[in-house]
Amino acid sequence: MIWPALRLSLLVTAVATLVVAVLGTAFGWLLAKRSFRGREALDAFLTLPMVLPPTVTGYYLILLLGRRGLLGGPVYAWTGWAVTFTWVAAVVAASVIALPLMVRSARAAIESVDPRYEAVAATLGKGPLETFLRVTLPLARRGILAGIVLSFARAFGEFGATLMLAGNIPGRTQTMPLAIYEAVVSGEDDRALLLALVLTGISVVVVYMTNRLARGGRD
Repeated sequence: MIWPALRLSLLVTAVATLVVAVLGTAFGWLLAKRSFRGREALDAFLTLPMVLPPTVTGYYLILLLGRRGLLGGPVYAWTGWAVTFTWVAAVVAASVIALPLMVRSARAAIESVDPRYEAVAATLGKGPLETFLRVTLPLARRGILAGIVLSFARAFGEFGATLMLAGNIPGRTQTMPLAIYEAVVSGEDDRALLLALVLTGISVVVVYMTNRLARGGRD
């Protein structure tokens, strides 16, 4: 059966995409519109998950969020709850891996907005938040939406960091990529092929949507 893995993948990806859309747009705006000491260092830090092997990113997440981790240790000591080997861990892993795509897409989209429109809004007494919501965001929406779609695809296909932080527990943390891996290892070729075809089909739809957004919805 593919439904448990597909259902969990969709849940994890939906939550991760929501998180990434908010954080990625905020970081994109910060990097595009604000000059501050350490801006390029922040940009490099946010880009790291894009260039590091996912297993390395997953290992760092364990050091941070594991039961003996920098943040996870105190949380486990106080509450007895650990993020590792839960669906929340899969969300965290997918979010961290997908975030760089969203940040870069949002930054490029926001930087492409003509600053004169924002200057006009400022002269009309609009504050930074209202200017962003009513001027910058609508003008940058296609690039931001493309980033959201790409982030969804990246989160949906995440494997390495998820395996490290969430494990591969059927019905609990086993997403579609993990289910494909298990099917191949156990010799279930037909199941692996079916899972791969479903994952490929969703990816094709995502690529098509991204291309439509990039062309401005024409065709």
